[in-house]
Amino acid sequence: MAVNTGVDTKQSSVKLQKEKRYLKQNIRDNISGYLYISPFFILFAIFGLFPIIYTAYISFFKWNILGTKEFIGLKNYTLLLTDPMFWQALGNTFSIWIISTIPQLFMALVLAFILNQSFLKGREFFRLAVFLPNITSLVAVSIIFGAIFGENYGILNYILSFFGIDPINWKASYLGTHVAISAMVMWRWTGYNAIIYLAALQSIPKDLYEAATIDGASKAQQFFKITIPMIRPMIMFTVILSTIGGMQIFTEPLMFSGAGGGPIKQGLTLTLYLYEEAFVRNSFGYASAIAWVLFIIIVLFSVVNQFLTNRIKSAD
Repeated sequence: MAVNTGVDTKQSSVKLQKEKRYLKQNIRDNISGYLYISPFFILFAIFGLFPIIYTAYISFFKWNILGTKEFIGLKNYTLLLTDPMFWQALGNTFSIWIISTIPQLFMALVLAFILNQSFLKGREFFRLAVFLPNITSLVAVSIIFGAIFGENYGILNYILSFFGIDPINWKASYLGTHVAISAMVMWRWTGYNAIIYLAALQSIPKDLYEAATIDGASKAQQFFKITIPMIRPMIMFTVILSTIGGMQIFTEPLMFSGAGGGPIKQGLTLTLYLYEEAFVRNSFGYASAIAWVLFIIIVLFSVVNQFLTNRIKSAD
């Protein structure tokens, strides 16, 4: 019995040592894993999280960045909600977002469906070509579109003159400015979303299309009955991304209408208004309040999109 007890004790000791070594190795693996991913979180904390928190803090002060901060509580937010310029910027932002996003996503979906067809020759070239606008300099794009929508020598007005239509001053009207800015957005992002849709289309089993063809379904029926339901999650994803990007649109209206948003503020978006308050009027507290209201609007849109996505999934 004594011998057996000694053997059991020795086996328990060996087992305990193995467990300790395994635990130490597991701890070392976890630490090394966290060290590998730590640069991202460190950079995000410095350049992402801290500015967000500090902006929320500054929004409760009246501050012109040079003098001392004066705590005013929620006054910036109450002034913002009664500021007609804010509501005009919000209306312009929504208008440009609607005009640009809906046609853009529809054209991207159709374009991706065409690029996915086996009969198309040179598909690799066309896939690269549709993505090129996204990597083109936005300043150069704005200059080109400014020439296209020019009042006196613009290409578009020149084409309209053949139909007896008088030249349109695109930069001096609400609809003209919104259409011009939306055209820039669509030209730049349609190909980008088309590539995303194309990746989703290529994940659909070809057996579904073959079975539908045997059953006599047309290409249009296959598009609406197979393609759309199968890539619906990706469509919702692009809608959310387009919503976030549309609410933050800045460079296009800045280059087309100028920092002030045009003669009647028809090109003034929320981010452009934020820029004007912060770096023109030096009202950094008020600009921080605009930033947080914009953040809340984007969060609400994302929540609504997620709710609609879950409802559609449950309906299926």
